[in-house]
Amino acid sequence: MPNLRSRKMPLANSTTTYGPLARAFHWLIALGILLMIPLGWIAHLAPMQDADQIALKTALFSAHKTLGVALFLLALLRILWALVQPKPVPLHPHRKGETLLAEAIHWVLYAALVIVPLSGWVEHAATDGFAPILWPFGQNLPFVPSSPQVAETAATVHFLSQWALVGALALHIAGVLKHTVLDRDATLARMARGTAAGTEGGHSGFAAPLALAVLIWAGVIGGGAAAGYFTQEGAPDAPALEAAASDWQVQEGTLSIALVQMGSEVTGSFADWTAAITFEPQDAPGKSGEVTVQIAIPSLTLGSVTKQAMGADFFDAETYPTATFQADLMNVADGYVAEGTLSLKGVDLPVSLPFTLTLDGDRAEMTGRTTLDRMGFAIGANMADPGQLSHEVEVIVALTATRSAE
Repeated sequence: MPNLRSRKMPLANSTTTYGPLARAFHWLIALGILLMIPLGWIAHLAPMQDADQIALKTALFSAHKTLGVALFLLALLRILWALVQPKPVPLHPHRKGETLLAEAIHWVLYAALVIVPLSGWVEHAATDGFAPILWPFGQNLPFVPSSPQVAETAATVHFLSQWALVGALALHIAGVLKHTVLDRDATLARMARGTAAGTEGGHSGFAAPLALAVLIWAGVIGGGAAAGYFTQEGAPDAPALEAAASDWQVQEGTLSIALVQMGSEVTGSFADWTAAITFEPQDAPGKSGEVTVQIAIPSLTLGSVTKQAMGADFFDAETYPTATFQADLMNVADGYVAEGTLSLKGVDLPVSLPFTLTLDGDRAEMTGRTTLDRMGFAIGANMADPGQLSHEVEVIVALTATRSAE
């Protein structure tokens, strides 16, 4: 009986073929791309007119993001492995132009496998709420602030680079078909089965393909910039609020809201609002003053759902561009409370806003918060399930005001 020896297949590449690890990386990433691209477009085009549609769109985007992050990490491993491995020689080194283009497309693909998912990840990290990644880590990224501007820029890079990925992938596939159908060589077999082919020592330099890849990327990003893709969209048109005549002038302040969407907290703030305040401090319980607050609804930023929030099913900002809160400022046993009425989206409801007040001569610092039921104002009535969008919306106010000179 012959003496049979076990033969170990090396993981590394050789100058004539790709090793098992490189091939595994290649086909896993190829499968991921074939899933991720259509999944992203289906999620993008999915409607979100009712709760079920919004839940489906959220699930699709969550799956797309999760797959994208996984592909990003896999691509990093693929690139690191490629950097320490010999690259199989071209099968037709005398075809200088074809070889240059093929290797440049490989560099474009490598860059796309990093830029596309990373830009999408940055957009996610810079945006509050909507479609979380389906594992605990990665919801935020170091050095990436929660910023609509950062999110918009990252989204633009993601959009442009995905077309670079699609274009490079199409050229890559076309090249493989040419080698398989017309040239009838072992290009595909080297990656599919590890077939050895080519003459050792036939390597070409990488400087020219890399330079060409850089030019291609410069064309993609530069062309997008020239076409205006990086132009930040301004805030929705908001009514110009007239300066309020007030005994106390607000020097600085914030008016923000917080709610929970799909289990994640979403925060937003109104950029344009005014407050007309009359107030005289007193020790005895009772009325100490009055306040009228006007709010420009289209000045709200609310993470990734700002545009949706302005729609007819939610704030309906086009029909109801302003909200008004009129209240008496009451001195109560444990502090102060603004007792009044909030007029929002054509509905008037009583609202009580407890607040703390610190007085220092003619300077006052105030912080307060209350919780509203959005359903009472018919905001998001099509999303009645609190598991998808909480009914409770927390309103947080903080301001510094000084007494007007007489």
